[in-house]
Amino acid sequence: MGHREQLLAAARKLLETQGYAHITARDLVAASGTNLASIGYHFGSKAELLAEAIGEVLEEWTTTLATIAMADPTASPIEHATTAWAAMLAQLPTQRPLLLSFMEALAQAERDPKLREQFAGFYRRCRAQVARLVAESLGRPDADDPLCDAIASFVIAVCDGLAVQSLLDPTRLPDQAAFRAGLAALLPQSANTGMAG
Repeated sequence: MGHREQLLAAARKLLETQGYAHITARDLVAASGTNLASIGYHFGSKAELLAEAIGEVLEEWTTTLATIAMADPTASPIEHATTAWAAMLAQLPTQRPLLLSFMEALAQAERDPKLREQFAGFYRRCRAQVARLVAESLGRPDADDPLCDAIASFVIAVCDGLAVQSLLDPTRLPDQAAFRAGLAALLPQSANTGMAG
């Protein structure tokens, strides 16, 4: 494992245990067994390293949720989305430390153009991945279709909203069954496909 990978592994661990705002470059060096120059050489800055680590974790989580969502090839598009959201709800408690770090980093992104672009790039990749799944679910040949992109943005917005709510008021977040029932009430056609249960 090279210095880049060592730094990313250390960053991921520290993001979970210390939180974004409390990690110093020296913490990263100590946890990774590298040196201060490695941070600048491989990432440009501590903030860019931490953002890269957050992005990796969130992209892995997106892939996990996508796999769960698309497990049933006979499911309807709304069933795919609901399955992903329900799985996310179940995983939110274990992801709390990283979600807090993500929120802390996002707060800094407004004042740091490089960090902002890094997170924008993450969202572009995530939206493209979700748009491909939407296209597959809808039976559309082109994931670049504006409709698929718009639906992907909506799916991600629901995920982000649930994540924020879980951080602020976790006891009030609906469980999977309540979420499915609420979505079935909002979108009656989903009730016809057994989504209410």
